Amino acid sequence: MGTRSTMAVTWPRFPSPRRVPGASPSELCSLSALPVVLWLWSCHPRPPPTRRVRPMAGNLPLTFNQAVRGVAEFIEVAIHTILYVRQVYPSDLFVRRRKYDTPVFQSRHPALNEYIAGAVKAVTDELTLGTVDKVVVVIKDADEKPLERFIFALRSTLQVESYNKDTSVEGAITAASLGQYFRSFLVKLSMIEAQLGQLYRDDLSFAILLELEDDKAPTASSDPKEPPPWIPASTPLTTVGTGDAAELHMVRAVDTGIVNLSLAVQESEYKLNLEKESASASKGKQKAT
Repeated sequence: MGTRSTMAVTWPRFPSPRRVPGASPSELCSLSALPVVLWLWSCHPRPPPTRRVRPMAGNLPLTFNQAVRGVAEFIEVAIHTILYVRQVYPSDLFVRRRKYDTPVFQSRHPALNEYIAGAVKAVTDELTLGTVDKVVVVIKDADEKPLERFIFALRSTLQVESYNKDTSVEGAITAASLGQYFRSFLVKLSMIEAQLGQLYRDDLSFAILLELEDDKAPTASSDPKEPPPWIPASTPLTTVGTGDAAELHMVRAVDTGIVNLSLAVQESEYKLNLEKESASASKGKQKAT
């Protein structure tokens, strides 16, 4: 069986507020180890163009645009949840909110929120084109080695002409049903620590990766004077760089009738080896005493 070829790109790295408490967005930009040019769009985003967004009617099948917008919004909420649940940043950086009729936690750090929102906006643009294979949130250590990958696998099930993207799709689920599915995703995600254990580290950071189908390149910036929003991803961070001993845990899946979405968590081989070494060292100490 042939394997699908994918291109992986990453959103420019966000410096950790754990290391620079209280830093302003402009200060965070200057502290980045990446060239400043890569930070211009994500650290100082321009206001998005004003446009009318049709509210989702709860009892009607989704339109293409509603499905894309709904999935992208969920990914944004899920990223905040992942950062809170996996303690990438201190818990006091987050505030309790309510979404999809369930409690969630959202970052209250303006620069971090802008960074995530900018990445999700760029993901939305690619979703509209139907080229996205996966969106991956990678939690990594100070040596840029992946510990966990939260994998949002996406597949468009139909092609819709541009003039029909605001028309309800026959057979698609309703907005109300989609919200219920997303609620179950978040409930399971909030309890994932029981499956993965805690990450007892103070050097954590994260990256947002986009893996595209068939070697497609991500959409370039609409302004030729601005840098591209995505940069090539390091292979070890991508799903292609997964070790044979990595463990995959399925969280939830939904078929909207327009875009299929599944979420899984992968513990890297590197993380599992660290845990084995730690367990062996603990046993050795117990025997010594």
